[in-house]
Amino acid sequence: MSRKLYNYFRSSAAWRVRIALAWKGLDYETVSIHLLRDGGQQHSEVFRALNPQGLVPALVDDGAVLTQSLAICEYLEERYPYPPLLPGNAIERAQVRASALSIACDIHPINNLRVIQYLKNTLGHDQQQVDDWYRHWIRLGFEALETRLANNGANLFCHGDAVTLADICLVPQMFNARRLQLDLQAFPTLCRIDAHLNTLHAFSETHPSKQADAE
Repeated sequence: MSRKLYNYFRSSAAWRVRIALAWKGLDYETVSIHLLRDGGQQHSEVFRALNPQGLVPALVDDGAVLTQSLAICEYLEERYPYPPLLPGNAIERAQVRASALSIACDIHPINNLRVIQYLKNTLGHDQQQVDDWYRHWIRLGFEALETRLANNGANLFCHGDAVTLADICLVPQMFNARRLQLDLQAFPTLCRIDAHLNTLHAFSETHPSKQADAE
């Protein structure tokens, strides 16, 4: 197979790409990069040669190495345009990207594993402080996203009546919120969309619990 996804089961960024691949019906081979074993397999020389950032996911497609989950999803959208992940209207595409980026750039990065490890191992914060940090940034981001989507009349999807890049970002972040026991009662729109999306094959079959390296 010419397509390989370097993946960690609980990485929300990797999950985004798994959803995009499944949504477009694209086959791929999974290569597990366990972020905790062996001091973090993402730090190995072999993986660093593939992705100098030492981050998952990385996608190898026809020999090209692609990194950064949203860049990978946009690549898949351009090369394999059906079924689409972005609407046809330029304004709507910008709105979808804004919702996706509010998660992938504003919430996720400051709660990423390497940030959490720095808070604990270098700055000496205890687990409760780290969990509070994690929940604070999800809550802050979700408050704005809930307002935006509710005001735009979102029902079963973040935008319009079909899966978009925004939905691909939302579901993994909702999973993270639940894993860290964030109270989601204040986000009925996000919860409704998330519940519907998780009934769709591309989302349910790519869930972390169904990955080969799941613990």
